Amino acid sequence: MIILASQVFGQHPTLQLFTSSLYLAALFASLAAGEVTKKFGRRISMMMAGFIFLFGAALNAGAVHLSMLILGRILLGIGIGFANQSVPLYLSEMSPYNYRGRFNICFQLMITIGILCANLINFGTAKISGGWGWRLSLGLAGVPAVIILIASFFLSDTPNSMVQRGREIEAKALLKRIRGVDDVDTEFNDMLAAKNEADLVESPWRNLFGTKCYRPQLAMSILIPFFQQFTGINVIMFYAPVLFQSLGFGSDASLISSVITGVVNMFATGVSIYGSDRWGRRSLFLEGGVQMFIFQSLIAGLIGWRFGVSGNVTDIPFWFAAVVVVCICVYVMGFAWSWGPLGWLYPSEIFPLEVRSAAQSVTVAVNMAFTFIVGQCFLTMLCSMKYGLFIFFAFFVAVMTLFCYFFMPETKNIPIEEMTQVWRSHWFWKRFMNEPNDPVNKAIAMNKLRDRV
Repeated sequence: MIILASQVFGQHPTLQLFTSSLYLAALFASLAAGEVTKKFGRRISMMMAGFIFLFGAALNAGAVHLSMLILGRILLGIGIGFANQSVPLYLSEMSPYNYRGRFNICFQLMITIGILCANLINFGTAKISGGWGWRLSLGLAGVPAVIILIASFFLSDTPNSMVQRGREIEAKALLKRIRGVDDVDTEFNDMLAAKNEADLVESPWRNLFGTKCYRPQLAMSILIPFFQQFTGINVIMFYAPVLFQSLGFGSDASLISSVITGVVNMFATGVSIYGSDRWGRRSLFLEGGVQMFIFQSLIAGLIGWRFGVSGNVTDIPFWFAAVVVVCICVYVMGFAWSWGPLGWLYPSEIFPLEVRSAAQSVTVAVNMAFTFIVGQCFLTMLCSMKYGLFIFFAFFVAVMTLFCYFFMPETKNIPIEEMTQVWRSHWFWKRFMNEPNDPVNKAIAMNKLRDRV
């Protein structure tokens, strides 16, 4: 495995930089997207994401120099930064609270379908003679960009965003239309109360990082995307061809195997769509964490037992390769119905309106930063740690599962503008929620003063 990985990627550091440049671009773009999403709405951010991503795909498909490929890749990253910042917020705000999980996880389902389609396209275009198949492969990335760009012209903005920007009458009319009922006073009053609290916040970024009452949300916006990348999923999904080929498969079988993991990923995400609003986010986080830990440890044990530290991959029996593939697929299942979709759902639904855009930008930025780090360090760690790399990630899976058990409150079936109460009743986080500068406490004090008058 080690020898083959070095042969495939070790002599091409530019390839790693090309791949990882997308994530750095997405990191910085997500920070800018936070301001755009707050001032102009979620819909405009999605429109910008589609346009920039489409331009990047076209640049990559028509590239005649490496610099054009890298620039196109950077534009793709900017598009991803805007999309990842705005789409989860849009889905969480538009969805009824009792269906918020399944609607939001459809975002991750589309990502898994995209991964599967990309694997199939790469498999097909690799067989095109004439050396132009790679252009078709890169150019077809513009298809989802066209979809999101066209769709954004027909979508309305979220009622929450409209209220935040002072368009209360339009927001209430829209809320009636998307809920299908005329009596939306309770939900709309929650939005107005959230806006009143947001008006007390002058700088969302300064308050997010400097005000004690936002520590629970800030901790989640940093730790959840950090843990999501340190599940080790990118080691499996980004380098699946190397992993499977080093286990004795041919080059075509390697791509077929990555398609197999893509199919598993897609269908397992459906389990999360079904269960997130029934069983809860926390239970799926915990079950998925235990499952990933067990099977990642098994993968480490099998590879360590068979190959040791030599990296010699000759004479691999079929049964051994089959067992490793099964372990990888079960591991992918655990990720696909827990940390994969819920890593985007959970942060998007816990932030109060006044810091929601800024906090979602932090979530995306941290996610992209550690995706970049993992992508850059994978080969070096693989060559030095060998099968111990899987033990390394299994350790983080154990840590994040314990974190969920002790510090993650359940958020299912709770209206998004009432989520503050989750932290106020949690055994640990409630200690941060009684600060006088808390906008909620300020709003309560002002209401009491009004009642006296």
